[in-house]
Amino acid sequence: ELRQQIAEQLRTEVAAMNVQNFMVRPRRRVVEKYAGAGAWILLEPEARNELAREVAGLPSELEAEDEEAKRFDLLILSLQLAVLRAEPAFKRLRDQVKAIAELLEEKSAIPMVREQLAFIQEVQSDDWWRDVTPGMLEQARRRLRDLVKLIEKAVRKPIYTDFTDVLGRESAVDLPGFVAPDGFERFKAKTHQFLLRHENHLAIQKLRLNEPLTAADLAEMERMLLESGVGTKEQLELAKTQSQGLGLFVRSLVGLEREAAKRAFAGFLSGKTLNSSQIEFVNLIIEQLTQHGAMEAKLLYESPFTDIAARGPDGIFTPAQVDQLILTLASIRMRAIA
Repeated sequence: ELRQQIAEQLRTEVAAMNVQNFMVRPRRRVVEKYAGAGAWILLEPEARNELAREVAGLPSELEAEDEEAKRFDLLILSLQLAVLRAEPAFKRLRDQVKAIAELLEEKSAIPMVREQLAFIQEVQSDDWWRDVTPGMLEQARRRLRDLVKLIEKAVRKPIYTDFTDVLGRESAVDLPGFVAPDGFERFKAKTHQFLLRHENHLAIQKLRLNEPLTAADLAEMERMLLESGVGTKEQLELAKTQSQGLGLFVRSLVGLEREAAKRAFAGFLSGKTLNSSQIEFVNLIIEQLTQHGAMEAKLLYESPFTDIAARGPDGIFTPAQVDQLILTLASIRMRAIA
């Protein structure tokens, strides 16, 4: 079944080649030959060589697809071949897919990611990869390929690297007070999953609904995280330092309810008639808050906000309105700090 699907996909691409195109015209005979379904029923080695030599690389008029989705397709194809050939590259490629799934899980506030959240979490487990088949990998490709573009570019590029590292002899270096980056990322991923399982906890609900925390709420969250075993006290302290507090760290993982973000801006929007650029700007702020739980005012002067207005909020709001925007963002942050 998988073979038939791939053959039809390739045939469709060949059939969409315009034989009047100056690059395709010299190979019109072979293109027309493989545009028909009959040529794909059984591909002898000579046919595969002919396709690779004469047809591969010719322009097709199929609608262009997202580059990140095509890169993910290539990653899954490499994995399928590694499974079929029992290649040692399987482990490295598998870890790349698991890393993508971890990054996607952080985007669970986005509806299209949330629809696949159970599957995304399953792909991160070792059980799913035990005796994995090319068909299972094809299912993963189809369900996740349109989501990978949602991963920030800053962390997306390393995912698709295909380099072979040459390592010398290793030696351990003890740096007291520091946590290995990969260990900290695993701690964040484990903490995120733990928080999702306990999203009905009072303090977590307060964070998601933008309700003010108390010192007791923070103490209870810290106790709960330490007793759960998701990480060490040192990792938790590092998280608190980097995020400027436990409340902001937890909210960065669980996000802010969209309705709560809208309510926070109700005062700013009240009595104003905004133009399309202003509405888009505010909606983008709400989207950022939904995903990350809080944001610093300086981000208003960076992309993607400057894609709407080159000067950031100063270009489309009055000074008084900009001050009100910044105060609203500060208020949201403060509600996660007891």
